[in-house]
Amino acid sequence: MKKLYPLLSALFLIYWGCEDGQDKTPPKVTITSPQDGSNVYEIITITCMSSDNESVEKVELWLNGVTTELTDNTEPFSFDWNTILVDNGNYTITIRSYDTSGNTTDSEPVVLTVDNTLSNPTPVELYPITYNDGFQISWSQNNDDDFVSYKLFESFSQDMSNQTLVYETDDRTETTYLVIIEVLKYYQIRIEDYLGLQTTSNIEVGDYEVELWGENYSVLNTTVLNLGGNQLTGSIPSEIGNLTNLTVLSFYGNQFTGSIPPEIGNLTNLTVLSFYGNEFTGSIPLEIGNLTNLTHLGLNSNKLSGSIPSEIENLTNLIWLELDDNQLTGEIPIEICNLNIGELNYFNITNNQFCPPYPSCIQDYVGTQDTSGCD
Repeated sequence: MKKLYPLLSALFLIYWGCEDGQDKTPPKVTITSPQDGSNVYEIITITCMSSDNESVEKVELWLNGVTTELTDNTEPFSFDWNTILVDNGNYTITIRSYDTSGNTTDSEPVVLTVDNTLSNPTPVELYPITYNDGFQISWSQNNDDDFVSYKLFESFSQDMSNQTLVYETDDRTETTYLVIIEVLKYYQIRIEDYLGLQTTSNIEVGDYEVELWGENYSVLNTTVLNLGGNQLTGSIPSEIGNLTNLTVLSFYGNQFTGSIPPEIGNLTNLTVLSFYGNEFTGSIPLEIGNLTNLTHLGLNSNKLSGSIPSEIENLTNLIWLELDDNQLTGEIPIEICNLNIGELNYFNITNNQFCPPYPSCIQDYVGTQDTSGCD
């Protein structure tokens, strides 16, 4: 019988020799740019040099010990890293090199500081807004190479909360816009670049003037309008509702006729509304309930008719209420009791045509009423 030991030994030596001949030499890799400690922003190019005794298969970018899955398999090796995708701060980058035998090597780390505040678009200046059949809005031109668009926003609030986009253009030379409205609003321009970075301009207000009885009143700056005792006639124009910064509106002792316009409800900053001693007719507008800052309401000594709107319950800041000497009718709404009548400094609803039953909170304040028209 032949012995196989010499043959097996020979095969083992051949196999061991093949294994021992595998490439176990790792590649070399060095980051060449940017330098350690650099400040970077937007998209930066990271370059490296890698070599191997046989061949480099690929290089891969790692960030803070985690792969970015960005690879390059062709010399010269480089990566474009979009720093917009991370927060501002310090980041450690390394590059892992792979050779064709499966060996890997990591480069020496490089620490970079991302600061994308350096890359925001150059802001533009929004110029003071003028009014001529609309708001004439204009701003300075942005000349950044990566300019993408202007966006014009408007808001009813000085802090631009709840803003609305009203205009957008990608033409850097288009720096004017006309807004055809007559409402006090605030405006701001937002500039955007190709990376989506944004910068906002200063805020400007769109002010205009309302003409009333031959006088012009600034919507922005008119806070008190006292035309009492001027023998004014005719009706109150609806444009009065555009003076939204009014806190005091006093028309007492004139000869105004017609109804109180519902636009009065736009004047939500009013604390004093005094219309007594005129010849107003019609009903008290429901919109009176919008004036939640009112402390003084005087509609007495007119010819107002109809009932008191239940919306009067919203006027919880009232300390003075005069509705006497009118032609108001119907039942007094129970909601009037929400005004804490007994705590008001003054309350008078006498000399009207209110019908019983009266809410218990005003039993002591009803005074003289003409109930001949009541059932």
